[in-house]
Amino acid sequence: MRPKSFFINGGAGRVICSIPALEKYQEDHPDEDFVIVCEGGTDFFKGHPTLYDKVYDHWHKGLFQDKIKHTDIVTPEPYRVWEYYNQKCNLSQAFDIEINGKGVRELQRPKIKLSREEEVAGLFIVEEVRQRTNKKKTVVFQPFGRGVTTAGNIIMDSSGRSFEFSNAVNIIKKLQKKYSVVLISEIEIDFEKEGFTETVSHPKQMPLRNLAGAIKAADLFIGCDSVGQHIAYAFDTPSVVVCGSTFGENISYPDYEKFSVMDMGGDLRVYDPIRITIDEYTNRSNDRIMAMNDKVENAILKEVDVYMNKYYQKPTFEVKLPEGMMQPLGPTPEQMAEMQKNMPTPTINGNGNGKKSNNPNLIPALMSEAGVSPEPLKSVAGFKTNK
Repeated sequence: MRPKSFFINGGAGRVICSIPALEKYQEDHPDEDFVIVCEGGTDFFKGHPTLYDKVYDHWHKGLFQDKIKHTDIVTPEPYRVWEYYNQKCNLSQAFDIEINGKGVRELQRPKIKLSREEEVAGLFIVEEVRQRTNKKKTVVFQPFGRGVTTAGNIIMDSSGRSFEFSNAVNIIKKLQKKYSVVLISEIEIDFEKEGFTETVSHPKQMPLRNLAGAIKAADLFIGCDSVGQHIAYAFDTPSVVVCGSTFGENISYPDYEKFSVMDMGGDLRVYDPIRITIDEYTNRSNDRIMAMNDKVENAILKEVDVYMNKYYQKPTFEVKLPEGMMQPLGPTPEQMAEMQKNMPTPTINGNGNGKKSNNPNLIPALMSEAGVSPEPLKSVAGFKTNK
């Protein structure tokens, strides 16, 4: 039987989710000289103890003649697995079904091996914001997925996976009352314009593996349907994940004890058959499904508190930052407060002021003027967690 060449495409999240299935394949075929071709980059295979020697970028010189020509090519597409589009498995399990053909089964968490340099870079990101804010508990927040776009001063995600911009700003401000915050985002936020008076760490032009080090070093992760939650799962970082147009059963880990998967979509969501068909009705149905009001934001913050209190562990050693990292960044908090006196209230994409919205795609119970209590969360119609 010919060996196989597995072509893994898509973004970093898909790459990470393919790792457990490929590890299983290697366990079952220890003598096979199979190949893994990463069309979207090899970053998260780097340093893997058993798979990295088999991994190639698709542009590697001589790859076809030297490695692929004598193999059978397999291109796993987890979104086309019946169990996936019927919410019977998650992304890693769908890769496993495609690659190993053994049905839905429990899989180990992905192995991501960071270098010492990458771990230290991430640790310094977290420690710097802790020292600047004097808040020892740190949250890494990734509010935007790959679908987010900007048009003028409007920030939007037509896929319905990302937080609304105004909600992201509100949540960061609320987090800062208790925690130091690291923001992972390719979208720029003008913190001065948005009225922030305290430091938010926003690493820019930083390699994703260094940001993975920050997620590993943090006390908790908050995010949407994007790569950050898969990194957090790999490193066992407690997480609160909010999903809108996609199903938590597919894109996250609702059965994992350290994950709270909170559902913005509920019965309003329509499954998006991505990589199967293009469905305009689905996109229109899920449009703005991640928009929140104040009650929803507070429910998310309450879940953050629950998981932080449950899993927080004090650092085992003191980190001394390199000279220069703690130099002042712009105005002091006192100067910012003075400037803010004449600053208009931010209104971009704004429905985070507590007023009732006309958007029909919002969580029915928590978005009502009646203000149904989110305690316990799992009992609130339309807004569920995995617990």
